[in-house]
Amino acid sequence: MSGTVTAKGLEVRDLSVRFGDFTAVDNVSFHSAAGEVHFLIGPNGAGKTTCVDAITGLARGTGSVLLDGREILGTPVEKIARMGVGRTFQTASVFEDLSVLQNLDIACGIHRSRWSLFGIRTHVDPRIDEALELTGLGLVANRRAGELSHGQKQWLEIAMLIIQDARALMLDEPVAGMSEEERIATGELLARIRQGRVILVVEHDMDFMRRFASRVTVLNRGTILAEGSVEEIQAHPEVQQIYLGTSPDQLHSEGII
Repeated sequence: MSGTVTAKGLEVRDLSVRFGDFTAVDNVSFHSAAGEVHFLIGPNGAGKTTCVDAITGLARGTGSVLLDGREILGTPVEKIARMGVGRTFQTASVFEDLSVLQNLDIACGIHRSRWSLFGIRTHVDPRIDEALELTGLGLVANRRAGELSHGQKQWLEIAMLIIQDARALMLDEPVAGMSEEERIATGELLARIRQGRVILVVEHDMDFMRRFASRVTVLNRGTILAEGSVEEIQAHPEVQQIYLGTSPDQLHSEGII
């Protein structure tokens, strides 16, 4: 790769992931720029989540993954997180017996020294106030996380990543199981936080993708089938025929494209 200009943001180059004789991701390359909401879509088994697993250190891959020019592929999970890559899952990983504020305070601990974690804090870190404002969780700051709606738990997890100064957010099906109101609020949240951050979304909800994607990469059988704007993806004949598995006229009649 000598002579290759490194782009800012997340640069995935020739990424492959194999499990024994099975190739789940085959020589995939794409770029997610800061300020975009970049969607990674495709049918079940296309390799979307496996790509994200490799980027975040949960799966072993070959190739290269650069965050602002710094190689992260093959780095331990904990170090990748400290390098600025945050990850959410379909089921939010929050401390349900603690309040929203306490969850955020724990996330804020990444910025404090080891000894200060044992001390009594007399003020709220400004990062917490910012995260509460960005995610709209200020009104439930003192509520136990286990009492939150499904959508609010997802927003809390995103807020925890914001507090940890995550430069790149990997969101795995963030709106699965949400109400229509929560889906819209989540899309608006992504639009608010995307400035200066890489947002990569693995998603099956095509209506959500159409409304909020800046750019889309379509995977099929571990390789990239198409890439571009929502309009370009919807007009792509192979996406219509292979990924969606039906004719363009039927897609229009069913309101899919």
